[in-house]
Amino acid sequence: MSDFPYADRLAVHRRLPESGLDRATIREALTTMARAEDPIWESGQCSGTMYCGDHDHYDFLNEAFSYFSHVNALQRDMCPSATKFEAEIIAMTLDLLGAGERHDTTPVGLVTSGGSASIAHAVLAYREANPDVAHPVMIRPETAHPAFAKAGHLFGVAMRVAPVDPITTQVDLDWVAEHIDADTVALIGSATNYGYGTIDPIGELGALALRHGIGLHVDACLGGFILPFGRELGYDIAPFDLSVPGVTSISADTHKYGYALKGTSVVCFADRALRNAQYFYQSDWSGGKYCSPGMDGSRSGGLLAATWAAMVHLGRDGYRRYAADIFATAASMRAALDEHPSLRVMGRPTFLFSFTSDEFDVYHVQDFLATRGWRLNGQQYPNALHLAVTRPQTQPGVLERWRRDLADAVEYAQHHRDEPARSGAIYGGAPEGPSEDVDDVVRFFMADLMDHQTALPAP
Repeated sequence: MSDFPYADRLAVHRRLPESGLDRATIREALTTMARAEDPIWESGQCSGTMYCGDHDHYDFLNEAFSYFSHVNALQRDMCPSATKFEAEIIAMTLDLLGAGERHDTTPVGLVTSGGSASIAHAVLAYREANPDVAHPVMIRPETAHPAFAKAGHLFGVAMRVAPVDPITTQVDLDWVAEHIDADTVALIGSATNYGYGTIDPIGELGALALRHGIGLHVDACLGGFILPFGRELGYDIAPFDLSVPGVTSISADTHKYGYALKGTSVVCFADRALRNAQYFYQSDWSGGKYCSPGMDGSRSGGLLAATWAAMVHLGRDGYRRYAADIFATAASMRAALDEHPSLRVMGRPTFLFSFTSDEFDVYHVQDFLATRGWRLNGQQYPNALHLAVTRPQTQPGVLERWRRDLADAVEYAQHHRDEPARSGAIYGGAPEGPSEDVDDVVRFFMADLMDHQTALPAP
């Protein structure tokens, strides 16, 4: 990645301009960047990232956002619309995720800024709901999202990492059962996990949680808005949501398969007391009594409006229709993998699948596919590639390109099997060039990240 993206076409601003640029110049710069970047995903050759891929839908959401972009959702007396949007987003999500099956509790939720935030709120809730546990512990599968480790680090909740079965990629239930102790406040399961698109045995985890009187959080950030419709369509998807006894919270990202704009997710709690445990209060501040249901303070009402608009516009029929196309496309793309004995699909995937090779470094496949415009995600332990199928992959012609390019990529990998691959496994991207030292790769990635989060150097 260049330190100065678009420096060959657009001015680089190292400080505020003395005189502001006119709007036409700014619009031209924005248009230049958008037109350069949109084709990367418009082709349908990009894993995940752009879940809807429909510019008409984005235009509609941008319009909804524009009416409330300037509104602070914190001021509900001035903007009661934010309460309507947020309450209905939560209610619709609870209904989708089995809250109607809970008759002994009052399921509730929060709208957060994304999957990591939903996970963080859940971890905080389990810590605060167990004040007598001095050193709280949660047990998570190795495949669980790193956001759990991040939240554990921030909130002082230890994460005990359970191994997964190398064949099914599901968490080892026996290991989990053996490692529950007096400090354990909750278990974690994924539906689906990010890496393999597989679902942990949520029913069995729920039974364990009930037996020990602890919580169970289901990370459905990825699958929450598509798996329910896959079940309705007849796909073999075991119950995973609040309808499962023992599940006490679940997170689902509206900005993924909920087809909202980036920046919203919902974390649902089976009982109001668990959600309320992570509220923050300060009653003695000179600025007034302060109460925050979540970690965010000020938020744009535009995101709430756009998310609400997406959900009520699509309705169950729209989500179901899109899910049917995605599940069918994912099955066809996996079938193309089965045509190559040198490739092996990991576990029993759903709309997202991962594959590896026992004959060569599968990153060679990625190296070649990148030359054809494909952007898959690299994994490690073992080296693997995954593709989260979204609406752009359901376009005419994408499946045919996949079959053709995959065949050429396997041939390339066979030919170069004795050479090091160029790509690697970095969440959200891959550095160029192999490295023998994992620390070198991490340093490369973090240095690049920090370079882009700090001030540009002087010329």
